[in-house]
Amino acid sequence: MKRKVLNLSLLGSVVPVLAAALITGPAVIAQTPATAQSQAQVDARVDALMKQMTVEEKAGQISQVFALPGMEGALGKQIAGGQLGSVLFLSKAADTNRFQRMAVEQSRLKIPLLFGFDVIHGLHTIFPVPIGMAASWDPVIVEQAQAAAAREARAVGIHWTFAPMVDIARDPRWGRMVEGAGEDPYLGSAMAAAQVRGFQNGALGQPDRVLAGPKHFVGYGAALGGRDYDEVDVSDAQLWNVYLPPFKAAIDAGAENVMAAYMQVNGIPAPGSRWLLNDVLRDKLGFKGFVVNDADGVRNLIAEGFATGPDDAAVRAINAGVGMEMALASPAFRTLPKAIAAGKVDPVRLDEAARRILSVKMRLGLFDKPYVDEAKAERVFADPKTRVLARRAAERAAVLLRNEGGLLPLDAKKLRSMAVVGPLADSATDALGPWVFKENNPPSSSILAGLRNRLKGVRISYTQGVPRAVRAVASPFAGLAKAPTDLTDSKVGIPEAVAAANAADVTIMVLGENQDMIGESASRASLALPGEQQALLDAVVATGKPVVIVLLNGRPLDLGGTKAQAILDAWYPGSEAGAAVANLLLGDVAPGGKLPFTWPANVGHVPLIYSHLNSHQPNNATKRYWDQPGPVAWPYGYGLSYTSFAYSNLKVDRETVAPGQPIEVSVDLRNTGARAADEVAQLYIHQRSGTASRPVRELKGFQRVTLKPGETRRLSFQLRPEDLRYWNSATHDWVADEAVFDVAVGGDSRVPFRTTFNVAADR
Repeated sequence: MKRKVLNLSLLGSVVPVLAAALITGPAVIAQTPATAQSQAQVDARVDALMKQMTVEEKAGQISQVFALPGMEGALGKQIAGGQLGSVLFLSKAADTNRFQRMAVEQSRLKIPLLFGFDVIHGLHTIFPVPIGMAASWDPVIVEQAQAAAAREARAVGIHWTFAPMVDIARDPRWGRMVEGAGEDPYLGSAMAAAQVRGFQNGALGQPDRVLAGPKHFVGYGAALGGRDYDEVDVSDAQLWNVYLPPFKAAIDAGAENVMAAYMQVNGIPAPGSRWLLNDVLRDKLGFKGFVVNDADGVRNLIAEGFATGPDDAAVRAINAGVGMEMALASPAFRTLPKAIAAGKVDPVRLDEAARRILSVKMRLGLFDKPYVDEAKAERVFADPKTRVLARRAAERAAVLLRNEGGLLPLDAKKLRSMAVVGPLADSATDALGPWVFKENNPPSSSILAGLRNRLKGVRISYTQGVPRAVRAVASPFAGLAKAPTDLTDSKVGIPEAVAAANAADVTIMVLGENQDMIGESASRASLALPGEQQALLDAVVATGKPVVIVLLNGRPLDLGGTKAQAILDAWYPGSEAGAAVANLLLGDVAPGGKLPFTWPANVGHVPLIYSHLNSHQPNNATKRYWDQPGPVAWPYGYGLSYTSFAYSNLKVDRETVAPGQPIEVSVDLRNTGARAADEVAQLYIHQRSGTASRPVRELKGFQRVTLKPGETRRLSFQLRPEDLRYWNSATHDWVADEAVFDVAVGGDSRVPFRTTFNVAADR
C-alpha cells in the first residue's frame, strides 16, 4: 500500500469550484482581479495615506463598533476623531450617509467608514434560510439570490456582509445549523463558493456587490452538545477533511474577509490562535484578506481565561492575526498604541492590518464615492424580479419527505374545501425565519394567505389549534415574531381543529419552530415540536382524513412517528412563502430539493451522519441503541418528487487509474413518471482500504437536472485526483492511497454501489 504526500494547497479537493463542473446551469462567474496598474494605484494611495496617519489613527481604522440606539453622539465624536474605521448595523441609506459624512467631512484624514451588516438570506427581500438554499442543491440559484441580496444591501450603503456561514453542522441541537449547508463538506463547499460569488463577484469593486465574510473560523458547528458558544475539540483529520474545506472554497471564490469564531478550538480561543489565523488560514489556505473577530470576541478572551485584561487581549488578538476588532462599544484595540510603545506589539503588525482595511475601502470605491443615492434604495427594493427570484428559490428549496397514496399534488379542480391548521399557518413573520430585521421592512406572506390567494373558489377554514409556543428564555435575536396568543388552556383549540379537519377534503397543518427558536443563541435540548403541536398533530391525524404537514424549520424535528400522509419541508421560505408553498402543494411546481443533513428519528441519536466510519460490527449499525429502532428517519440527500426516476448503465471510463489521474463516471437517468420534474443525481464513493479507515461513503459530485416525462439523459461526473485524497492524522499530511473504490450514483445517500475502479501504480 503506497502513500503519496500532497501539497497542502490541494485542500481544494472538495472545493466545488469543482461543483461548477458537476452542476447544470450557467457557467461560474470568474474572479476578475484588479489589474497590476489599478492595484499599483491603490497601493500608492494607501502608502501616501499611511505616511500621514498617527498610530492612534491606524488603530482606529481596525476598530469597529455597533451603531446602537442612543449612541450616535458618542460615535460621532469617535468617528470625527479618527478612532473608528467601521460601523455595523446601519441599514438605511439616510443613516449610512449621515455617519459617512462624519468621517469624510469631520475627521482629519477624511477616511470613509466601512459599513457592515448581517445580510444572511436577504436584506429587504428575504430568501429561504441558508440550510433551505442548500437543500436546493443548486449553486446557481444560491449565487443569484445572494447577488440580489448584495444589490439591496449596497443600495442602502452597506459594504460588507458577515456571511456566508460555512460551518459544517452535525448536531441539530445547534441553533445556527439554520445558517449553514448541513453536515457534508462537499455540498458545504459548493454552497460556500456560490454565496461568495453572489455577494462579491470576484475582486472588490464590482457594481452592486459587497465584501463577503465567511464565518466562523473554524469548527463552530462542532460545539460540545450543540450548545452555542461552547468549546470545540476536533481531531486533526476532522479539521482538515470536514471543517476547513468550505473555508478553502470560499477563499478560492474570492472572499477577502474571514470572521474568527468565538470559542476555543482544542483549548485555544480562535481570535487568539496564531496557528489558526496565520499558519492554517494564511500559510495553508492561501488567504490574503483581513480577519475580523465575532462580536466582542477580543474582549471575550478575558472571560475565556486566556487574557488578563483588555490590553492583554488586544495584544494577543493582533499578534494572532485579527485585523479588525468588532466590539459592542469600546474596542480593546484602542490600547494598541500603548502596547506598541511598550514593545509588546511590533508596529509592522498594526501597519499590515490598517493597510488591508484601507485597501479594501479604496477597491470598493469608497474614497471616490462615499455616499449612496437615497432614492435608489426604494427603487431597488421594489424590483419585481427580486420577488420572482425569491419565490423560485423557495420552490427549489422545498423537500418532499412523504407522499403516501400520491396525496400531493392537490387537484385544485376537484378540491371543494380545505382546513388550514397550526400556530404558524397565519404567521407571515415566522415564515421569514431568523436574521430578519423589521427596520428593513421585509415583505412577507403567510402560508394561509398564499393558499387563499391561490384557491379563490375553495372554502378554506382556518384555526390555530394551539397557540404559538414561547421560548423559555427570550431570544436576543427575536426579530419580527409576533407575540404568542394568550390562551389559558393551551389545548383548548384542538377540538375546533379536529372539527375543521372532519369538515374538509384535506387539512394543511403548518407546524415547526417559531422564528426566534432557531439561529444564534437558539440551541435546543429537544427536537420535539414546540408547545402542544404534537398533541394537535396527533388529534387531527386521528380523524382519518387526508393530512399534509408543511414544516417551517431550520433543523430536523421529531414528529412523533406521525402517520400523516404527506410531509413537505418548506424550511423558512422567506418573503414569497405563501405563493411558493401554494405552488408546491398544488403541483404548479414539483418539489426537487434534497436533505442536506441526516434526519434522526430521535434526539438521542445525534450526532448522526451518513459518512461515518465502519465499526468492527458494521451489520449492527441499526442496533446501537437497544431501546430505539433504527436511528434514521430520512437519510442524507433524500427527497421525493411528483414523478419517479430510474438510474441505469453506471460506468467508469477505466477500471484502473494511476495515482494522480482523473476518472469519469457516467450514468443514465430516466424520468419514468408522467410529469416534468427535477432530480438531484448524487455521486458517492467508498475507499475500501487505506492508510486510515475511510467513511462508508462520501459525496463527490451532484447535478440537479430537469427531465420531461420519459426523457433519458446521460450524466457525466469527473472524479479528480483531489477527490480521492484525504488528510491522514497519523502522518499529518494529504495522502492518496492505492486502493479499490466503490462507486454509486443515485437519488440519496442509500444508493447501492454498482461499480468499482482501482487506483494502482504501474508495476
